Amino acid sequence: MGNVIKHSVCHWPFEPYSFEDFLLAVKAMGVQTIDLAGPDQWPLLKKHGFHCAMCNGAEISLEEGWNDPKHHPELIARYSDMIPKVAEAGFKNLICFSGNRNGMDDETGIQNCIDGLSQIRSLAEEHGVIIQMELFNQQDHPDYMCDSTAWGVRLCQALGPNFKLLYDIYHMQIQEGDIIKTIRDNIAYIGHFHTAGVPGRCEIDDQQELNYPAIMRAIASTGYQGYVAQEFLPTEKGSLDTLAEAFAICSVTV
Repeated sequence: MGNVIKHSVCHWPFEPYSFEDFLLAVKAMGVQTIDLAGPDQWPLLKKHGFHCAMCNGAEISLEEGWNDPKHHPELIARYSDMIPKVAEAGFKNLICFSGNRNGMDDETGIQNCIDGLSQIRSLAEEHGVIIQMELFNQQDHPDYMCDSTAWGVRLCQALGPNFKLLYDIYHMQIQEGDIIKTIRDNIAYIGHFHTAGVPGRCEIDDQQELNYPAIMRAIASTGYQGYVAQEFLPTEKGSLDTLAEAFAICSVTV
């Protein structure tokens, strides 16, 4: 018997804690994996025996992404530099963003993403790195293009196995709903998960509408081997009191 969900957590919702103090607190909870850390933070991860489940630092911004060809030269240079670094550090996943529409239709946007990301695909394959585009909702990130699982899946199908979706359960509950069916139907294209409660992006307890134990059981039933990262904003700013509870809620034993 043991937990089959691999836990991770993002530091930014708990930023009153320094990065190193946060690592120590999380380690005391039995978790030694972190999300959204870049090269400047990796030495501290190594110092304390942590893995980085989702690296960042190659992106320009959420709004300026792969859907706009004017950003391709800079993005290609940045990702070409970062991909080998991720692999050399012993990590696997690197985040990316679609960018905002700015009047662009979705068909043009997806083709632009394919054209740009195709230019780093062979490098990602060579180094065993998976580029993952995060899905966002329109309430929190108006005009962001990758706001649909179906759109993201089309991108994955065009780019191959070294490109996947970072499926943020909080964002997709707001944007689409039907979380469990969507996950089951599209798990082949999902490489990572983020969590938070709806409404409010707060704790994932029984005071919000998402049934996280059921969602985690559904994820586990697919044979998913990746990570689930906590990214909720604690009701009491900076408090870690509910983080251990969140890890417990998302644990599935078999």
